[in-house]
Amino acid sequence: MTEQAAAAAALKGIARIEAGTRQRSRWLTGCLWAFAGWQLLLVPTVLLWHGRTGTLVSTVANAAVVTALSAFTMRQPVVPRGHGRRHLGAIGAWAAAYALSLALGLTVFTDNTAFVAAAALLCALPPAAAAWREARAA
Repeated sequence: MTEQAAAAAALKGIARIEAGTRQRSRWLTGCLWAFAGWQLLLVPTVLLWHGRTGTLVSTVANAAVVTALSAFTMRQPVVPRGHGRRHLGAIGAWAAAYALSLALGLTVFTDNTAFVAAAALLCALPPAAAAWREARAA
């Protein structure tokens, strides 16, 4: 085997491994889309359902969803390069949007359904944008 043939075979092997890794890391996109979709339920529940029952239901449901997504994430065999940085960026942007939505929704825009809809979309935007970027990268 010549050097060029050996190099070509090595590159084909690397490309095959890279394609398999990329395909096995698609779970991240699904996880981010699930988190984005969850915001469309969580934010209206928190902002419109007042009292102890609403707080208890939204807190328990959010803990269950985050725990399930975290357990799913921990069991994945492949973690894409740069995942930590992208994940922290998306969660940081979500946390800022969520905190702003709660602060305004519980003080200034109490029971305003138009604001609640906009806040839910705003909170879903960071994980949805991260999922879209992950899908395009794969």
